Amino acid sequence: MPNDQINPLRSGHLPVDGLQIWWELHGTGGRECCCLLNGLAMHTRAWYGFLPRLTEHYDVILYDYLGQGESSKDDVPYLIPEFARYLSLIMDQVEVDKLHLMGMSYGGFIALDFARVFPDRLHTLVLSGILLSHEKLFQLYQEISLRFYRSNEEVFSIYTQYMYEKIFGESFAAAIPPESFEAMRQRFYDRYVNQRHCLIRLTEAQDPFFGALEANMPGYRAIPTPTVLLAGSQDRAIPLWQQRKILDIVPDSRWLEIPGSGHVVYLEQPDLFFGSLRRFFEAKSTEFSPLDGVEG
Repeated sequence: MPNDQINPLRSGHLPVDGLQIWWELHGTGGRECCCLLNGLAMHTRAWYGFLPRLTEHYDVILYDYLGQGESSKDDVPYLIPEFARYLSLIMDQVEVDKLHLMGMSYGGFIALDFARVFPDRLHTLVLSGILLSHEKLFQLYQEISLRFYRSNEEVFSIYTQYMYEKIFGESFAAAIPPESFEAMRQRFYDRYVNQRHCLIRLTEAQDPFFGALEANMPGYRAIPTPTVLLAGSQDRAIPLWQQRKILDIVPDSRWLEIPGSGHVVYLEQPDLFFGSLRRFFEAKSTEFSPLDGVEG
């Protein structure tokens, strides 16, 4: 279904602390609900092409963090725990008590904090391309990203090429026609070149998140929610050895790996990614049979 034919069942702005948080509810209403949490540079419409894979059986919540899509873009500090709290407020708004939560990349930080603070509001938890440990290489990656965001327009344009080179697996990148690759890069550039403060604020929010890691670790270790780590075997943004450490933190967690995929697994291998989500949501247990082609 074309994106322009997808319309939310309900949507609106949630006013919080003088700011506006955009949310959408897709589906028919009254069914089990899941939520797909954005990556750092995403927005709700980025999920539209994939919604039919879920809305046949589930209602779906999407929402834009501060600095994304239709939400406020004020140049003020952002906080990941607050992003988790906003989701709980959206759930109250649409009268959803409990949901299946999937956090992609940056969204995984928010998903983990939601699971730590609101465990009774979750059926299942899925994390993709995320880490929960202090890693020097991740710190360096964050620092170079911030330097690009704070630079002039020419240097920022170079970053948009570096970024896409890093996040995709080889097969997916090789299959993208050059003109499509350039169009993708240009859309990102156009969206953020005059709003780079959004990328800066979202990235800076990772500092207090990791700064509180030791204090919050008992909460992460006590997460009771069945959790699946769904990783791409060629992820170079968050290497697998960093992601696997979460298995030693979250008690009821399971590793699943999609061969040949990079960091953006849902985009590169949508059949395996969303098929795995549906099986996990149905089972509500880490003891389920993955699809053929998924390892683990």
